[in-house]
Amino acid sequence: MTGLLASPSTAWAMGGTLPPLNQVAPDFTLPSNSGDGEISLSDYRGQWLVVYFYPADFTPGCTLEARRFQEDLPKYLDLNTQILGISADDVESHEEFCDSEGLRFPLLSDVGGAVSKAYGSWIYSRSVRHSFIIDPDGILRDRFVKVNPSIHSQEVLARLKDLRK
Repeated sequence: MTGLLASPSTAWAMGGTLPPLNQVAPDFTLPSNSGDGEISLSDYRGQWLVVYFYPADFTPGCTLEARRFQEDLPKYLDLNTQILGISADDVESHEEFCDSEGLRFPLLSDVGGAVSKAYGSWIYSRSVRHSFIIDPDGILRDRFVKVNPSIHSQEVLARLKDLRK
């Protein structure tokens, strides 16, 4: 359905159909620059999770957004929350990006865009800048589709605090 007849849980954004809120988040397993080489959504059961999609390593907006998440990482960890970044860049690019920017959270490689598509965050050959908050039971609790990289981490933190009340 589209337009006025669309289900209230259905949401559209540049990048496709977004997964519905208050439902199980789309599962994934992707190669990562950290850990044992792959990370799955299920690895984070029991913790809150911020999954953010971004277009490319080393670009100005993506670098700023990643730096802000890194600066706020201790605040996220205090809230039992982990951060995962996902883009179409390969694992080697993610390693270089993390080393260059001092990032201490995993970046996942979604080269074919399958996970980005499942989250309504894919256009052409790139992930779209969207973020999602997933609760400790794997339920999608919020999503952000209009992201300003310079303030986004603070917006996510504020919403996370509200959701945890």
